[in-house]
Amino acid sequence: MKKQSTEEKRENEKFVVGQMISLYCRRNHHSKGFCPECQELYDYARLRIDKCPFMETKTFCSNCKVHCYKPDYREKIRAVMRWSGPRMLFVHPVMAIRHLILSIKEKRRFANES
Repeated sequence: MKKQSTEEKRENEKFVVGQMISLYCRRNHHSKGFCPECQELYDYARLRIDKCPFMETKTFCSNCKVHCYKPDYREKIRAVMRWSGPRMLFVHPVMAIRHLILSIKEKRRFANES
């Protein structure tokens, strides 16, 4: 697998989080696009991804040791991820498997560094 540039990683992470929030919103809020609450969460997530100083060395926010989300947004994004994560396998199987593999590799890397 080719190593991504920092900007490619940012864009990929934004895409993944957008897909997960979209799936969550469609199924839980019965919205065709983003409802106002989910749009706010998506905008916040994109802002945090854009400002992430660790993007070059990390894969996903869930694997980061520093959590930059405000507590209320952190709980919201966790709920979205918990709900959407398993369902992404049926909606976007390649993306879901890639995400899972990268997450496992990153957790192993952190464990070896500690």
